[in-house]
Amino acid sequence: MADPHAGIEATDIVVELGGRDVVSGVSLSVRPGELVALVGPNGCGKSTLLSVLSGVRRPRRGQVFIDGHDVAHTSHRDLARRRSMVTQHNRVDTPFTVGEVVEMGRFPWLRTPRAADSPAVTADAIARCDLSDIVARPFPQLSGGQQARVSLARAIAQDTPVMMLDEPTASLDIRHQEQVLDILCEHRDSGAAVLLVVHDLTLAAAYADKVAVMKDGHLRAFGATRAVMTTELLSETYDYPVEILDRGGRLIVIPRRR
Repeated sequence: MADPHAGIEATDIVVELGGRDVVSGVSLSVRPGELVALVGPNGCGKSTLLSVLSGVRRPRRGQVFIDGHDVAHTSHRDLARRRSMVTQHNRVDTPFTVGEVVEMGRFPWLRTPRAADSPAVTADAIARCDLSDIVARPFPQLSGGQQARVSLARAIAQDTPVMMLDEPTASLDIRHQEQVLDILCEHRDSGAAVLLVVHDLTLAAAYADKVAVMKDGHLRAFGATRAVMTTELLSETYDYPVEILDRGGRLIVIPRRR
């Protein structure tokens, strides 16, 4: 029987900051083989929710399972073997090269049988993220977009059944945005559960199997992409009118400019 908590399973998450609830009663799930986009306006609680789902932050109320394990009772090392994270901000003072940063993704597997795979897994992650020509460069010397791709490669090298990403395409050009989403779809198709926080609604519409829409700390809607991404819901969520166009089966979300 399949584990009902495989992938990501979050129930009734409440997070309090500064004396107020910034995430209120959010429940959602990301199953193996799904790519879910988490969208919503700035300050709605997306990154805070992701920090709880990843086990970095403890909620005031609620429960999170990752790969069938309760995050609150899982060691940091075991959690690192079950989920990888790509955050918005990268440390720029690290003295390491691109190759060394990607190799850090293999740290959870030291002294395990999977350590023998590390050279091949690292090389594959570097190639997939288009980093081979800068592999020896110091990480602080890279552009923001290059650093974002290095962080993605490190997460891929970690080789976990769950991946969570916070705005991984924000600093990328169009080619690398599409490349990142293609990589995430490959990861999903291999059986991983992928949760992606993204501002670009057209990217979410084009690649996500499901979409979760947040506003003011609440989950407004969660379900299949076409069912959730409607003109009415998105216009109300963002307090700005949008139009949704269908081009060859792909949805395009644009602002209705005055």
